Amino acid sequence: MKLRPEMTSDALTRLKRARGQLNAVIEMIENGEDCRATLTQLAAVSKAIDRAGFKIIASGMRHCGTARDQGEEPEMTEEELEKLFLSLA
Repeated sequence: MKLRPEMTSDALTRLKRARGQLNAVIEMIENGEDCRATLTQLAAVSKAIDRAGFKIIASGMRHCGTARDQGEEPEMTEEELEKLFLSLA
């Protein structure tokens, strides 16, 4: 399934925010900052990336469900979407 802007805008926003957070984590490590603060920020980056992935899967599920409702063949099966979903968990 091809990613379309209407399916990925929220995920893309989250990923761009995560990129900024990751840059901050890298600077924290390079500057020898407190490990607790660094790991807290790293966990936030990881969560943001995970949520972006879940957003993309959810959009794909909606997209394929709409196709099915309209009598069209969805681009991905429910099994394929489930496998992708579980790969993020």
